[in-house]
Amino acid sequence: MSTPAAPKGALFLVPTPLDFGCSPQDPVPLGLLLPDDTIQVAARLVHWVAENAKSTRAFLKRVDAAHGLATPVQNLQIVELPRQAHKKGDHAPAGTADAQAKLLLGPAQQGHDMGLVSEAGMPAIADPGSSVVRAAHALGIDVRPLTGPVSLMLALAASGLNGQSFSFVGYVPQDPAERSRRLRELESTALKTGQTQILIETPYRNAALLQALLQTLHPHTRLAVSSGLGLPQQRTRSALLSEWKSGALAAQLPLDLPSVFLLGR
Repeated sequence: MSTPAAPKGALFLVPTPLDFGCSPQDPVPLGLLLPDDTIQVAARLVHWVAENAKSTRAFLKRVDAAHGLATPVQNLQIVELPRQAHKKGDHAPAGTADAQAKLLLGPAQQGHDMGLVSEAGMPAIADPGSSVVRAAHALGIDVRPLTGPVSLMLALAASGLNGQSFSFVGYVPQDPAERSRRLRELESTALKTGQTQILIETPYRNAALLQALLQTLHPHTRLAVSSGLGLPQQRTRSALLSEWKSGALAAQLPLDLPSVFLLGR
């Protein structure tokens, strides 16, 4: 008679606050940013797959202060996603990425629960991690997303734009001509279909992207920008392009913080 296989652990998708790198000297208490159930699960996990090990340790120190870790931070097992996943993403199924991801899930196959975490927000949404989720499904490992902030959804809810049909398009080209061409394509889709278009940029290029939007879009297109979500200084402004032209709305935004841009009708 064969021995039953040992049960596998679960893969928890652990969201993190959206303030990493924004308020390192005076972080907002974790209990104000994440539900207690999410903090409790994070506190008991020993094995982690991370976008960045350093930021994950910083997050877990905040978990320790809020709840108390089951294992000291220095004893946690944190492995990073391959560098390629940082640079090019891991959302497109690929033999190499998925094979590597399966190796990262060794502890779960041995019965240990694991956490998947990105630097900010929900892993595998506008961040790497989808290869690990695919690998977990392929290996028969239960995938359990936890409740927490997802910047794209927070920005969409605050925008006043269509929340029934929307598309996240990621980054637009940096070359001015290519960027303008891409923005016009997105605007055309939004105006013809009513589908909200959501894009992001590296914080130090937020101001340049906003100026490109103001120079490229039509006056009757609605633009919304959310900056610093999850921080006390967070701001969302949503108006027609004709109203943005004065510069008063842009002046109210902390554009040096992570921002989400949305356009539609």
